[in-house]
Amino acid sequence: MTSMNRRRFLARTGAALAVAAASPVIRAADQKKVVVVWSEGTAPKNVFPDDINGAVVDGLKKDLPGWEVIKAGIEDPDQGLPDDLLNRCDVLVWWGHKRHGQVKNELADKIVKRVKEDGMGFIALHSAHFAKPNIKLMEQMPTDPALLKKVRPANRVAAWGAYVCDSIDLTVTVTDPSHPIAAGVSEFTVKHDERYSDPYAVPEAKVIFEGSATLKKGGVDKSKQGFVWQIGKGKMFYFQPGHETNPIFMDSNVRKIMANAVKWAAK
Repeated sequence: MTSMNRRRFLARTGAALAVAAASPVIRAADQKKVVVVWSEGTAPKNVFPDDINGAVVDGLKKDLPGWEVIKAGIEDPDQGLPDDLLNRCDVLVWWGHKRHGQVKNELADKIVKRVKEDGMGFIALHSAHFAKPNIKLMEQMPTDPALLKKVRPANRVAAWGAYVCDSIDLTVTVTDPSHPIAAGVSEFTVKHDERYSDPYAVPEAKVIFEGSATLKKGGVDKSKQGFVWQIGKGKMFYFQPGHETNPIFMDSNVRKIMANAVKWAAK
């Protein structure tokens, strides 16, 4: 091989390797599917000793024995989602609250690309409605301007009508029992102190769950609790319950919903 041909060969090989490194991994038929559960590490230790991602991972490992279940967080290298992991992830579960602004825009953009173009599933939990990946995904489709005027802050996609810590418990009801996420789930009640009130300023969605929050001052506040969308090639689920002061992700009903949602979002 001449020096000129050698240089051309090395250049082509390098380019091919670069493309391969940036592309989703093609899985062998017998390889396990991968779900990554991400959180920011701010949940109180007396409620979630291993943070919220640890609680969700614990449930998924029991309910999805054929899966590779991975815990990730913002303090990990590459904020928990290096390219090699993100590119082989089938479903990404995300919980965040106080550190949304610390998530790199580049990472959020990569997540959106994986969902839209590659079909990765995305599941946002509770206060992750204001997470960068969630907002960017919701911005991929139009939201009714009338809804945007009724939320706080106004004109902000993925905002709710109110955020109030004034409830005692939440009764979750199934509105679409035929949906795979609702399989085996019936009405249940969990301890609950922070409610989000309708409306939710997001693109048109199928609603799987609704809820009734019992208020400390008396009365009930009803709001939607579970939404699904198709965003490009990917599926997305948002679950409203999940404030860090309540051990909701240890509840057997919620764990059933989490496992169902992961399986649904991966298809």
